[in-house]
Amino acid sequence: MINRVVLVGRITRDPELRKTANDYSVVNFTIALDNYAGRGQEPTTSFIPCVAWGVTAENTAKYVRKGQLLGIDGKLQQRSYERRDGTRASVVEVICDSVQFLEPRRGGGGQDTYTPDYQDDSQNLETVDILDNDLPF
Repeated sequence: MINRVVLVGRITRDPELRKTANDYSVVNFTIALDNYAGRGQEPTTSFIPCVAWGVTAENTAKYVRKGQLLGIDGKLQQRSYERRDGTRASVVEVICDSVQFLEPRRGGGGQDTYTPDYQDDSQNLETVDILDNDLPF
């Protein structure tokens, strides 16, 4: 059996780092993906919950902000939990093996700024034209 997921989407809110009782880092976030239908049909958006652990969680919380484009590589996991009202709920989420930051972080300019290793200095990413209908939110 193969359980592998590769997604590219925009994060819907700033990630918040938490620690487990054993002091292990974890971050939960959601990415938005456009689903392009056929001709003449309106595209829809899917919101996919993701979980990252350890150093991946720490880097995601430190460098990623709402609206940034991310590449996610991981596996699907389904889990059940009990809601506050006592009913059972189930969720399918992506457990991230890696989170790739696909565009530079804007603003700040301090030492917390992340510059991807793959970025070519000859490319000017600021000149890319993005249409409003290209954004998933």
